[in-house]
Amino acid sequence: MDSNLPLGAHLVTPRKWYSHHGVYVGNGRVVHYAGFSQRLRSGPVEETSLEAFAKHFGFRVEPHATPAFSPEEIVRRAKTRIGENRYGVLSNNCEHFSHWCVCGRARSSQVEALMKHPARAARLVAGALVRLAASLFGKDTFAPTAHI
Repeated sequence: MDSNLPLGAHLVTPRKWYSHHGVYVGNGRVVHYAGFSQRLRSGPVEETSLEAFAKHFGFRVEPHATPAFSPEEIVRRAKTRIGENRYGVLSNNCEHFSHWCVCGRARSSQVEALMKHPARAARLVAGALVRLAASLFGKDTFAPTAHI
């Protein structure tokens, strides 16, 4: 699964509502911001296996025309942040982290796209909150009801 991955590669794995990002650090390992992968508790920057990072979703390498750093420096930058626990969905997420490691500038195209369309962002947030509440309290609690 990882035999052809370049050291320092920016990896992206699709999820249902977003894409998750991380940096390949060699030996089948990825450093990423765990974020809200443990539900309501945000997780720190951590090193995990490529399999755990990708889960059953697969992954791709995000191309960067001119990375700001060598592969070894990208890996070093990623590893220096292991344990950091300042996750912010809009300001310091897994995509911000991965871009910072590779390019030296934290950015998230997913956040930028949401900010261009605030109504869509509000619908996504509202939908995510309803799904989260349903998973915590039972699916029927927040199911729409028919009005007669």
